[in-house]
Amino acid sequence: MKKILAKYLKPFAFGLILAIALLFVQAMCDLNLPNYMSDIVNVGIQQNGIEHAAPDAISTDGFRLMTTFMDGEERAVVEAGYSLVDAASENEKGKPYSALYPDAEEQLYVKNSLNDEAVNEKLDQAFGTAAWTFVEVVQDLAEQNGSSMETEGSLAEVDLQRLYAMQLMFDTLPQAVLDQAHNAAVKNDASLLKQAGIRFTSVFYGELGMTVSSIQSSYILKIGLKMLGIALLGGCATVLVSLLSNRIAAGVARKLRADVFNKIESFSNAEFDQFSTASLITRCTNDITQIQMVLMIGIRMICYAPIMAIGGTLMAVNKSASMSWIIALACVLLLGLIIVVMAIALPKFKSIQKLIDKLNLVSRENLSGLMVIRAFGTKNHEQQRFERANSELTKTNLFVNRVMVTMMPVMMLIMNGVTILIVWVGGHQIAASAMQVGDMMAYMQYAMQIIMSFLMISMIFIFVPRAAVSAERISEVLETEITIKDQAQTKEFDADKKGLLEFKDVNFKYAGADEYVLNDITFTARPGEATAIIG
Repeated sequence: MKKILAKYLKPFAFGLILAIALLFVQAMCDLNLPNYMSDIVNVGIQQNGIEHAAPDAISTDGFRLMTTFMDGEERAVVEAGYSLVDAASENEKGKPYSALYPDAEEQLYVKNSLNDEAVNEKLDQAFGTAAWTFVEVVQDLAEQNGSSMETEGSLAEVDLQRLYAMQLMFDTLPQAVLDQAHNAAVKNDASLLKQAGIRFTSVFYGELGMTVSSIQSSYILKIGLKMLGIALLGGCATVLVSLLSNRIAAGVARKLRADVFNKIESFSNAEFDQFSTASLITRCTNDITQIQMVLMIGIRMICYAPIMAIGGTLMAVNKSASMSWIIALACVLLLGLIIVVMAIALPKFKSIQKLIDKLNLVSRENLSGLMVIRAFGTKNHEQQRFERANSELTKTNLFVNRVMVTMMPVMMLIMNGVTILIVWVGGHQIAASAMQVGDMMAYMQYAMQIIMSFLMISMIFIFVPRAAVSAERISEVLETEITIKDQAQTKEFDADKKGLLEFKDVNFKYAGADEYVLNDITFTARPGEATAIIG
């Protein structure tokens, strides 16, 4: 099969490379969609569209409050990341800050860089840690006063005016108390700290006159448009890959049929006896169709399935490394299923083409010798021959199809089992604040993509062995040595002897025979005369 593909795919090399490139585009689009869906759930719904724990702008009182609960390093990062500006001044785009933040006082702090991910990550960590340090301090103060306060309750309703009134008290807190609260805060998961910081940021935005609902709607619309664009790009890539794969497969099949037909035309009786007419018909039709089908499906799946399997695994691990064992378990089960199915079905694939040859042979003999069959009254015998050949082929196909049909429900069972397992494990991690709901949903989608990739790989294993058998049968025809060959250097006929055929001392025997059936035959057939050989 490798020889045939290497030879006949060469003229379509550009289309093949383009199809593989488009498959990468399609795979990247499919792999990124769950990430955006996760962002909509995590940021758009749970965080009201607020992406960062560090606000883009904050009042002077809010800035003083948050820096109170930061250590020296965090305070330095925040002071370098923000600038104190007048509300009447304009930003880089020429828009006054008073228009963006209508309730801002005369001065406010604005973030210096909105698009620098490294800076934003440090600022988010500083504000998130400060928010949770505040929670720890409030809890310690509540315990000292003989009362208790739940963590969620301390962040449920943040009254900034009340906190600003307590600023003097916070400033006079012993450094040891702040350090103890800070050390307790940094022990929490980063996602939990970020959520605390975002809760404060939402209140700070409200203080400046920003509408949180509009921020949420704007974020969801922005991500939704991105998802729509990616889906359209992936859809276009899918259509183009299908078009290219179909054209390549049809082109290879057309060239193969032409070459096989031209080769058969040069066969002598010896080659026809080697293959049989029925087998040659099967090789020109069914065998080439098998190769065309595996190319049409294989170009789309052979490259796409591994990309999706590897990419989906990496994306899933990135979402939650602690749940990687679920993916590993699913992969082991799927690989075991595929190996068992192939071990059972593969030997049958190799016999199907020979059974088709046998059925074609019986059919052809019946059709070409119909008058003889009627004359000798062997109709029942021929019907039994056809029934035996047909039944054998049918039984083999039914066996293979039953095995394949059994594989699909088992794969669906594995898929649904993995989904339940992800929900169960993910639910516990969400309860422990180690994972977000959107990440769990994205993890489920990546798991489904990985399982579907294995399903595609199993389909490849179904088609490729049968196509490999067909390719081997076609190669036998194309590589057959012709017994009767034209000389490289031919002689021209004498124009005066046009139409004259003369045999001188000709001997003939059949292939494999020990003796000649004709010896020393000499005769001349002249043009315009009737020459007969009798006996």
